[in-house]
Amino acid sequence: MTLPTKLSVLRIVLTFLVMACLFTPGWAARSAALALFLFACFTDWLDGYLARRWRQTTPLGALLDPIADKVLALGTFLAFVQLRLVPAWMVLLIALREFLITGIRFYVASRRLVLPAATEGKQKTVSQMVAIVVILAVLVLQELPGAAWRSSRAQALMQGAVLGCLWVAVILTVVSGAAFFWRHRSVLRDVAGPRP
Repeated sequence: MTLPTKLSVLRIVLTFLVMACLFTPGWAARSAALALFLFACFTDWLDGYLARRWRQTTPLGALLDPIADKVLALGTFLAFVQLRLVPAWMVLLIALREFLITGIRFYVASRRLVLPAATEGKQKTVSQMVAIVVILAVLVLQELPGAAWRSSRAQALMQGAVLGCLWVAVILTVVSGAAFFWRHRSVLRDVAGPRP
């Protein structure tokens, strides 16, 4: 297993640490969740960089990298839903798209084909990661002492930032899903087999 692939596996492990911190009350735990998530995002960039620089791009890595991204994003989003921090329907829409496309990737991989991530998919991933970072940052700020962060104006601004980032993530998730099916329509049709 190459180092870039190991970094993808590490990102999955970090997901569970982030979730554990989220369910632990207090400023230190919320700050740790933010720090761990940022580090996980860094490994996402690093594994791609190393794979290209060292020419260690492999079919396993091409498949595992987007899966690790999905585990990180969905695991954190589901923790947010459990904590009643984000609307459940938004996370459900994101999850449906991710599970559907991941299932297709696995099925296609069983036929010895790999459908690599495209620009729209990467933009979707970035938007989801940014939304999560904003939510985690808001959680950290809300744990800080002081009246400034607890005023109704500050709370409204933070909630607006969270919802704005979530809407961008949801829209890009839907758009990237549609683009995935359109781009690979011929491959998916061939894999599905001829019509009876």
